[in-house]
Amino acid sequence: MVIDRILDVVHGYWAYLVLLILLLASLNALVKYFSNQPFGAKDFRVSLFGLIVTHIQVLLGLLLYFAHPTLGFASFTRDDMTMADIMGNSEMRLFAVEHPLIMIIAVVLITIGYSKHKKQLTSKGKFKMLAIFYTIAFILILSRIPWDHWLNS
Repeated sequence: MVIDRILDVVHGYWAYLVLLILLLASLNALVKYFSNQPFGAKDFRVSLFGLIVTHIQVLLGLLLYFAHPTLGFASFTRDDMTMADIMGNSEMRLFAVEHPLIMIIAVVLITIGYSKHKKQLTSKGKFKMLAIFYTIAFILILSRIPWDHWLNS
């Protein structure tokens, strides 16, 4: 199927942008939090861009999850596989359960952090919310990237 291959390529290349922007947003928030700098328009745009690119990535990922013929949701619909088989196979478990679940949790954390930072009245509070939530999300994302699949495709 062509659509799943296109989604796989776009999802893979978009991930580079997501990692770069989340790294920048996390480092920006951490550095400015610890150096007591004022929160400015650039800081708002970096955090907003981090929110946007991760939401686009999760939408691409969900489309791929349901469109891929062998990985993702397709793992659960195979007649020759049980849940025990899927959970016992590390690659299938990663693509069917771990990767999507952790990525959705990461996007939820980014969304919470972005929402909470807007309610803070001080620059330090804004940077603290962004630093905590974006950095945790970034670490979670790094923990569940299918590195072998991503780097070899």
